[in-house]
Amino acid sequence: MAGSALDTIPADEARARLVNQLLADGSITSPSVEMAFRRVPRHLFAPDGVSIDAAYADDVVITKRGTDGRATSSISAPWLQATMLQAARLRPGARVLEIGSGGYNAALIAEVVGPHGAVTSIDIDPDVVAHARAALDTAGYPHVQVVTADAETGWPASAPYDAIIVTVEASDIPPAWTDQLAPDGILVVPLRMRGNTRGLTLTREGDHLIAISAIVCGFVPMQGASANPVTRRALRGDDVTLRIDDPDTQALNLDALTAALNGPRVDAWSPVTTPPATPFDSLHLWLASQPHPYGQLAVDRHRAADMDPQNWVACPALLTQDSIAYLATRKLDDTTWQFGAHGYGPQAAPLAQHILDLIAVWDRRYRNEPGPHIAVYPSRATLPPTKQPRLLVPRCHTITAITWTTSGGPA
Repeated sequence: MAGSALDTIPADEARARLVNQLLADGSITSPSVEMAFRRVPRHLFAPDGVSIDAAYADDVVITKRGTDGRATSSISAPWLQATMLQAARLRPGARVLEIGSGGYNAALIAEVVGPHGAVTSIDIDPDVVAHARAALDTAGYPHVQVVTADAETGWPASAPYDAIIVTVEASDIPPAWTDQLAPDGILVVPLRMRGNTRGLTLTREGDHLIAISAIVCGFVPMQGASANPVTRRALRGDDVTLRIDDPDTQALNLDALTAALNGPRVDAWSPVTTPPATPFDSLHLWLASQPHPYGQLAVDRHRAADMDPQNWVACPALLTQDSIAYLATRKLDDTTWQFGAHGYGPQAAPLAQHILDLIAVWDRRYRNEPGPHIAVYPSRATLPPTKQPRLLVPRCHTITAITWTTSGGPA
């Protein structure tokens, strides 16, 4: 149970403050979701020693870490939980499967579906399940079922489900999920596509699923049979790490990339600009959608400040055998930031120019669009042809197709 000597306000007051904040910023738009957040005591699901202020901040609460220090379980940020609950279109009496437990989100679901609904929450970690069970009982939700199970198999005993809400990062859609989903059910899942995770709201369309909405998000990675880890390579000790989310990384000479970073940096700047604090996440996905070796850089801003990437945690990068170029921005004035690219290695200049060319296409064709069309097909499906730019992400069970279209027709 959360609580510490650092608490500044009572839990009820902190909870009310959080809900009011979520309403004010537009994260909560549903009266039933609002009521759920007002009723469920989030602090009861946080680990011991977490303050009331931290328990009711609009932020993640880490509940368990692995031996490497990385989070393996957490309570997601409230704004994201509210967004996913609303995306699932929950209604009283609905049957819901939550994949990735912790207790708090399951309690929120239980409030929304009411006494005639049914909530099952599964997790592969028995410790997480035990914690969720105890917290749910303490908070007054003994009717929520919590079981230890691998996400790969879902939970057929309580199927079919009107909604399946996945609260861990997935790279694939196991057949069990669609098999256990009601014909008109909704699957909400954070799906990783070439390193870019989007919270997708998926519905059936014939033999495949289509995304009716997508948001940028982050979750702890899936464990068990469905785990699909990203390849991580230290390029400059722990200061610069390259993450590659492609099945075949053998063609890349990562040792040469390490050597490239010891050379001079090449800078190139685009005429395309952006106002400050304006999202441009579709640009990241557009760069990842190219038929080109691709990765993401994580850079320590204190020990590798000379790299100066656009994003210090996950910066899109294009790769060759001996060179790397990645997205950059710089401030021109108080109202304008400029897009560009930094590069290292013998091919840095043309590679950086290629990024600038891609930025120009994105700016001209896709910047003001709602985003690409995302569909998830069975792995052996025959996909319909298209003349539009399209990225195919093959996994064990599925192929995710990211197709770039414009509202005015072919670009």
